Amino acid sequence: MPRTSKAEAELTLDEPVIEGRYARLGPYTVGYETVKQDIDPAPLFRGLPEDRCQCPHWGQVLTGRLVFRYAGHDEVFHAGDTYYGAPGHLPLLFAGTEIVEFSPTAELDRTMEVVGANLAKAAS
Repeated sequence: MPRTSKAEAELTLDEPVIEGRYARLGPYTVGYETVKQDIDPAPLFRGLPEDRCQCPHWGQVLTGRLVFRYAGHDEVFHAGDTYYGAPGHLPLLFAGTEIVEFSPTAELDRTMEVVGANLAKAAS
């Protein structure tokens, strides 16, 4: 049975606003994310359909809170909540939030390709 832990997951993202450790488990990627500063990453999703994340996510908020904004409503998750983020959301992240999240790797990779390109544009 595939398994991982936060300590074993590769540190892939270490920015002033967020730290992300990720590992692949079969066709899924598990992400351990720690938010260091409040962030609205909406501009990073430009270029995806509807300029929103199209990858589904399942996860749990360990500390803090997480908001998924959809076209017609917001969904707010607090420490202890288990969640499903349907395609078509925009996350809103808050300092001190820690989550464990599972995403289909193929969809996540397509999303992160666009996010990475937008990050590169913003840095130049």
